[in-house]
Amino acid sequence: MTDQEVLVPVEKLERFMVDVFVALGVPKEDAAICADVLIASDLRGIESHGVGRLKMYYDRIKAGIQYPVTDFQVVKETPTTALVDGGHGMGHVIAYHAMQMAIDKAREYGLGAVAVRNSTHFGIDGYYSRMAIKEGMIGLSFTNARPSIAPTFGVQPMLGTNPIAFGAPTDEDCPFLFDGATSITQRGKIEVLDRADKPTPEGWVVDQQGEYATDTPAILTGLVVDEHALLPLGGLGELLGGHKGYGLAAMVEILCASLQDGAYLQDLKGFDPDGQRRPFMLGHFFLAINIASFIPLERSEAITGDIVQRLRASTKAPGQDRIYTAGEKEWEMEKVVQEQGVPVNEALQKNIRTMQRELGLTGYDFPF
Repeated sequence: MTDQEVLVPVEKLERFMVDVFVALGVPKEDAAICADVLIASDLRGIESHGVGRLKMYYDRIKAGIQYPVTDFQVVKETPTTALVDGGHGMGHVIAYHAMQMAIDKAREYGLGAVAVRNSTHFGIDGYYSRMAIKEGMIGLSFTNARPSIAPTFGVQPMLGTNPIAFGAPTDEDCPFLFDGATSITQRGKIEVLDRADKPTPEGWVVDQQGEYATDTPAILTGLVVDEHALLPLGGLGELLGGHKGYGLAAMVEILCASLQDGAYLQDLKGFDPDGQRRPFMLGHFFLAINIASFIPLERSEAITGDIVQRLRASTKAPGQDRIYTAGEKEWEMEKVVQEQGVPVNEALQKNIRTMQRELGLTGYDFPF
């Protein structure tokens, strides 16, 4: 924590986010879902997708490019699949109900898959895989996003950060939960650097000359106007496997577009042909797998638990005292943040004060 940061109790911050969404016209039940997704990110130490993103949703709703009331429409449905149109509503709400549909189908038929079109940013991808874990299932969640990743050997932003989330229950308290973008980093982390007035590490972003860029404010502007691009997992070229990250990003784009006949690639930029802002029209894909349809849940949990335990017990590199498995650091961070509160830096404090003032929200004795 820096000198400019203050710690805010989790419950107070979550209540504030609910009040902000309600004041913007989001129904209270939906506002609670949105706030729960955001606070889940803060609890897990993922600053890029927690309360730090609240102002983004605030601005998009006020600009009319994201609708506070979600019109969740089932376009087509079979016993194990569904196609949903989110109507440009709250992405968290759309994704929550879509994954719940997949879980319900998997409970009855073993597998459930739901494709979504015309959605918006839905927060951390892993939240929805975790929903399946809580039901004794394996959960997979994918979303495309506005273009920011350049293809290998290219410099134009074409693919979104296109995260992949995979979760499975174990016989430990901590499940296995992988949640990662298919780029080296995502815009949210660069926004965190911007709020902290820090440069972007070399190797994350390239300019139109194919050179690394580190000027954080310029990068945030350049990503919008195609002057900068994020690099896929593996980085520049093929030497360290950049083509593999590029391939995974393209895989997510296909899952999130070709099963729902919606927008993709540069059509997700959020501008119409005349340059006017419009909804982002994002696509998602959710898959729930009912473990009990294959083997007893307890046996599967024991196997997955043994896998992660063996990985953690393997030989450590010199100077390293611990090996982690996916989701373990975040699981431990939740306990810390629940006890100490969410760190809120100076720039975020300003955003919170702005929303509080403009919406006339009172009754919060924030320590800033």
